[in-house]
Amino acid sequence: MKIAITKACTAPSTLSLPLLSHGVAAGFPSPADDYIDRPLDLNEHLIKHPAATYFARANGDSLNGRGIFDRDLLVVDRSLRPLHGDLVVAAIDGELCCKILDLRQRQLCSANPAYPPVALPEEADLVIEGVVIHAIHHLRAP
Repeated sequence: MKIAITKACTAPSTLSLPLLSHGVAAGFPSPADDYIDRPLDLNEHLIKHPAATYFARANGDSLNGRGIFDRDLLVVDRSLRPLHGDLVVAAIDGELCCKILDLRQRQLCSANPAYPPVALPEEADLVIEGVVIHAIHHLRAP
């Protein structure tokens, strides 16, 4: 999955929106649960380290198995230490991609069987540009 960087975070603005205090039932909703508990600011919810966070646009279908689809917006945090199994934005020989980090096998993996893992030999020029912490995608067709 290739990546296009879209925007670096600057000083976050605040926009608090209503948050339902109870989970939303997938079946028949209860009218008694229909009230708002407190406001939610998506900047506070999605971005923990504003100075180290940027957005990237996913391109391709190699991460569909992880719930990331073509044109999804990714929230990437550069301040986090990448761990085994993390979804990372990586530059391999200068080309950005988004893959699952496999530290045990020294490879970057897709979440689609159509794409083989990318081996990371010692001489590979690999730079981890950040850990993907959230993905935002549309559920309604445009």
